[in-house]
Order: sequence, then C-alpha cells, then structure tokens
Amino acid sequence: MSLTSLKKKFLELLETDEEFRYAVIGYLGLDRIEKTQKAILEEIKRIWEEIRSLREEQTKLWEEVKALREGQEKLWEEVKSLREEQTKLWKEVRSLREEQSRLWRYVKSGFEGMREALGMSFEEYIASFIRFMLYELGYIDVKVEVRKHVIYKGRIVEINIFSEEPLIVGEATLAIRSVSEAEAEVKKLIERAEIVGKIYGKKPYMLILAVGNVSKEIIDHLKELTLKRNIKLIIGREIKEVF
Repeated sequence: MSLTSLKKKFLELLETDEEFRYAVIGYLGLDRIEKTQKAILEEIKRIWEEIRSLREEQTKLWEEVKALREGQEKLWEEVKSLREEQTKLWKEVRSLREEQSRLWRYVKSGFEGMREALGMSFEEYIASFIRFMLYELGYIDVKVEVRKHVIYKGRIVEINIFSEEPLIVGEATLAIRSVSEAEAEVKKLIERAEIVGKIYGKKPYMLILAVGNVSKEIIDHLKELTLKRNIKLIIGREIKEVF
C-alpha cells in the first residue's frame, strides 16, 4: 500500500470509525501529557535542589549566628572580668593613697619633732625632708647638702639646698611677707639654677622653694609664681606641699 493510499485510509477511519478516532486522539494527548509531566517533574526536581541549597545556606547562617553569639558572650565575660579587675585596682589605689596620707602625717610630725630635738636649722630641716621625698621617688642614699658654695665667673655663690645627683637647687627662707619678697626669692632661685646648670652642663632635675611662713595675702601669688616656673613649693614647718 502506497503512502497516499495509507493516508487516505487513515482519514477515512478517522471520519467513520469513532473508536479509532478516540484512540488516535488519546494517543496524541497522552504523548503531550507525558512530555508535560516530564517537564514538570524536572522543574520540581530543580526547585527541590534550590530548596535544599537554601536550607544548607540557612544552616550555615545559623551556625555563623551561633558562633557570633558565643563570641559576644565571651567578649562580655572579658569586659566583666576587666571591670572587676579595675574595681580591685581602684580599691588598691585608694588603700595606697590612704597609707601614703598616714605616712606623710607621720613623717611631718617626725621631722618636726626631730628638728626640735636636734636643734636643726630650717635649711637642715628641709634637706632632711627632701632626702625622704627623693627616697619615695626611687633615689636611695642621696646626698642633699646645705649651704653649698660654688664658684662662678670668679665669685662665690651660695646655694641653700643642693644635690648633685639628681641635680637639685633649692632656696629656703623663714618668711615671705610681701609680693616683692616673693618675686625676689623666686628670681634668686632661678638665677642659682641657671648658674648650676652651666657649671654641671645640664638642667636641674628639680627646683625647690621652701618657706617657713607666708602671709595669707600673698600665698596665692607665690603659688602662681612657682607653678609658672615649675618650682616645687614647700610651705610651713609642718611640711605642707603645694602643687
């Protein structure tokens, strides 16, 4: 049978044979459905792959969040520990300051009693105090001289209080009663410090002005003068330091 005859016969069967017609229609429809189902199944498979990938990423993200929270908790523990240590340190500092205050009160009374008992001059009294002060700063067995004489440009210059190492220049006077006296004492100390600096080839470590008594009217002016010149001021027989 030729192809033409076959086509003709096929068309006749479609027109006359209902069962054949429905069989062909079913066959053709099933083929398309199978293709559609296959495409749908492939799409579903792809979607599930995406879902699985997203779940894996979500799991990793939660692990990162967990790690960050654990790190944050450790950090807060460290902060808490540091705060506790800081609190302990401040307590130690406060305790040391209290001990230092008691020590200074003891030293003041001790120096005053020693001066009265031994009949020290005011300069010797201040020199003893400076030795103790330097000891507190870490200088052991420092030689602090009283009424040290140096020769500068052919003349003898007297320095009330002197230490070579560390290099210290000090002036001690029993009383300052006026602004002019205060300025004169500061000027004299600065001049002595410049001379000592030239002789020893270095700047003095500390300048000290010790005054036995200062009138209330000029004490603020004296404090301002010494502070401006970076001079340590010691006022009173009770060894009261003014910074």
